Amino acid sequence: MEASAATIAVWVLGVAVLTCGMGFMHWVWLRPRKLERCLRQRGFSGNSYRFLYGDSKESSRMSRKARSKPINLLDDIRPRVAPFEHHTINKYGRNSFMWLGPIPRVFITNPEHIKEILNKMIDLPKTTSNPIWKLLATGVASYEGDKWAKHRKLLNPAFHQEKLKEVRVQNQDFTIYK
Repeated sequence: MEASAATIAVWVLGVAVLTCGMGFMHWVWLRPRKLERCLRQRGFSGNSYRFLYGDSKESSRMSRKARSKPINLLDDIRPRVAPFEHHTINKYGRNSFMWLGPIPRVFITNPEHIKEILNKMIDLPKTTSNPIWKLLATGVASYEGDKWAKHRKLLNPAFHQEKLKEVRVQNQDFTIYK
């Protein structure tokens, strides 16, 4: 009787380990490969997925290298602040992607596509973030649903062409001298 109970326990443990292992493989290999295939079919380009780390190692190496060099006041700040993102967009084009572990980060720079995404924001679910982040930073970027739509309507007039021209004219008096 005890041998059969021990055998059943071993089988249950084996099934649990196998299920967890399959879930892990789906998370770190199968799903990213499927997402990469879908992104490439839609015209995006980028590095191929690398198991578990993605582009994290190369990104951190480029960030350390960028921070080690001094920057002048009039230099372009993009390669300094986000060197790997800057490198990816220069190498693969304006519609590209990079990997943060098994999760792709997609770069979309076409204004029409951005407008379409922002208009469908109610239909697109946002990823869940850390609860501490929600306490520290709240705003239009973190809102969803009706609350997001309400705040977007409030902010939208500030970004009309006329308002932006007024801000530009007011700031033309400010110049940087070498």
